[in-house]
Amino acid sequence: MSQMKLLSVNVAQPREVSYIDRRGREKTTSTGIFKEPAPGRPMLRTLNLDGDAQADLNGHGGIYKAVYVYTVENYRYWANELGRTDFKAAGQFGENFTVEGMADDAIRIGDVFRVGDALVEVTQPRVPCFKLGVRMGIEGFHKQFAESCRVGFYLRVLEEGEVGAGDALVGVGEPAGPMTVREIMHLLYFDPDNLEDAKKAMDIEALSPGWKQSFSDRIEKALGGGGREVPTDRS
Repeated sequence: MSQMKLLSVNVAQPREVSYIDRRGREKTTSTGIFKEPAPGRPMLRTLNLDGDAQADLNGHGGIYKAVYVYTVENYRYWANELGRTDFKAAGQFGENFTVEGMADDAIRIGDVFRVGDALVEVTQPRVPCFKLGVRMGIEGFHKQFAESCRVGFYLRVLEEGEVGAGDALVGVGEPAGPMTVREIMHLLYFDPDNLEDAKKAMDIEALSPGWKQSFSDRIEKALGGGGREVPTDRS
């Protein structure tokens, strides 16, 4: 794995934005996805960064989704895939941390990192909703984003502290396992019959409760229990 570095810390307050839905109707929604680089070294707290807030607390935020991380390598992928050169340098995908060297197929659920004065743990992939399409100006982009499995990931804050651009992300302890961010994203959304790995996922201590419940429901349904679908994220 290449050196892991925090390139930008991004925050936003919720705001109302207009968009056209798939039926051609003009609507408005409240969103905090329009992130901008934060000055100085903001405090990373248990629920979020100072200066940041979530519009929909049912789908965003909380202990297991305090910080959303996206890597600059994925920026390059989407620039090439979409043929675009107009991406912002940071915060384009609504991430709090723009980083380098933290690919979805290298970072594992349960990995722990020291960044600045804070200690954080990887808890789950990001599952986008239509607001990402609004941010990108591409109706339905959230589906393409999810299918790529280049979705980034959320962090739980184990120790609060100040963070800032230029900080290294240093792994603490042994590498976690057994699943990378990309593997577990693919498993939940694109490999519904893989019950063996679903059981393994449920045993990952660091995995967020919503994701564990989704895997549990899948197994229960397969055994004839009629489990329920649990939304894990609505970024």
